[in-house]
Amino acid sequence: MEHRARPWACIVGAVLLTLATLSLTACGGSSNETSGANFSTPEHIEQSAFHAEAAQSSNGASIDTSCTAAGYVGASATNQQRLKFLITSGQATYSYDLPQDGTAIICPLSFGDGAYSFRIMQNTSGDNYVELFSTTTTVELSSEYAPFTVPNVYCSYNDSSACVKKARELTRDAKNQGDAVESICEWIVNNVSYDNGKASKLKQATGYVPNPDITLKSKKGICFDYASLGAAMLRSVGIPTKIVTGYVSPDQIYHAWIMVYIDGTWKSAQFTVDKDTWSRVDLTFAASGDSKNVGDGKEYTDRYVY
Repeated sequence: MEHRARPWACIVGAVLLTLATLSLTACGGSSNETSGANFSTPEHIEQSAFHAEAAQSSNGASIDTSCTAAGYVGASATNQQRLKFLITSGQATYSYDLPQDGTAIICPLSFGDGAYSFRIMQNTSGDNYVELFSTTTTVELSSEYAPFTVPNVYCSYNDSSACVKKARELTRDAKNQGDAVESICEWIVNNVSYDNGKASKLKQATGYVPNPDITLKSKKGICFDYASLGAAMLRSVGIPTKIVTGYVSPDQIYHAWIMVYIDGTWKSAQFTVDKDTWSRVDLTFAASGDSKNVGDGKEYTDRYVY
């Protein structure tokens, strides 16, 4: 299965499946319940970086596999033609647009432990590509959560990011991880509005990359923006968070949401986050409700995980 960049508004795709782990609910009630071990905001955020000195290179293309245990790989290349970075494990391949100016990207090792191959490809014509450089490695993650606790190309932030500062402000008084998730997610739902104009413009676009700080500043965005901002803020305070893209009912809309993993719970009128399991949190649906661009929040099919 190869991942390709997808339009970010309303895309018809695969048959939807009902997932037993669906956590977005439409139940009544207004009280919030949280639980978990004592929480304190980490003094430092988990970082990711491209290490040029450790990278393997050829034909102007470089791949850094020095931090695979930490859950990520880096790639960089300089070329006048369009570039792709491919990550393959088993029968699955994820494809990322790679900047042509040498700017490095950080990509998660979403497939977990195992044998991986990494390839930087140069466009020749149409959909045809040739390989500039490739390498292989066997990945042994320090933790199954490692890829989902650090920044990556779709969830970019650092110590000076506004979204990190906001996350720390929101979780300053959190007593447990449930409190932290509640504070961040409720703030996003209550302060970021869905941008229908942007959704319309990007309906047939590919390769869109969200920026959490831009979303935070503008306080509007599409589903990928909600997911990226939520993941950046939650990861920055130590909460493992996946960005997931796939399809949502009723019209097989291509969509993005997050999955969180905590040692406690958060239950509210809109969300149920359970202890020690990945729980779905659809911030876009909670903020905007059922719409042609968001779906009805009932049935989800996970496609890609970042």
